[in-house]
Amino acid sequence: MEKFTKLSGIAAPMPIRNVDTDMIIPKQFLKTIKRTGLGKNLFDEMRYTPDGKEIPDFVLNKPQYRKAQILVAGENFGCGSSREHAPWALLDFGIRCVIAPSFADIFYNNCFKNGILPIKLPAEDVAKLMDDAERGANAVISVDLEAQEIRGPDGGVVKFEVDAFRKHCLLNGLDDIGLTLQKKADIDSYETRNKHSQPWLWN
Repeated sequence: MEKFTKLSGIAAPMPIRNVDTDMIIPKQFLKTIKRTGLGKNLFDEMRYTPDGKEIPDFVLNKPQYRKAQILVAGENFGCGSSREHAPWALLDFGIRCVIAPSFADIFYNNCFKNGILPIKLPAEDVAKLMDDAERGANAVISVDLEAQEIRGPDGGVVKFEVDAFRKHCLLNGLDDIGLTLQKKADIDSYETRNKHSQPWLWN
């Protein structure tokens, strides 16, 4: 998993409440188990017409937001079914951080496990960042995970809270597999002992 330390990029405004995981990545794209290739279908039914043409008014189709790395969203982002494809699609598009007043719990947890930083903020702080994001190509927001700060284009600073263990995992690029591999020496030692004490298990 790629480390998340500091991120400075375009923030796209999505002032919509209750964006569910089927809106993020519709069910017809859940057949794959690959984490790549889903970015083109992110918000598919909002980005494209039924015949596959882009909808110009959708935020991520606007030229200034096509390379957005931060999403400023409404409350209860990521509600609905517990599909891990939702953070996969966001990440494949290039979104590394989502800022909202609240998130659905499973989506929130899945973000951390896939290298995305979800930030919960009071509604008034989100409204300010949403206003910053409306500036288009000038909507550069900087996120510093170590300092737990968001800096807007005018230099204003917003502090945010994050669980210490999740922060550690993001800063060091540790997903569940990475955490397990930190214990590789202990695992190897156990297997060596076990092969001698119970060899029939290894035949």
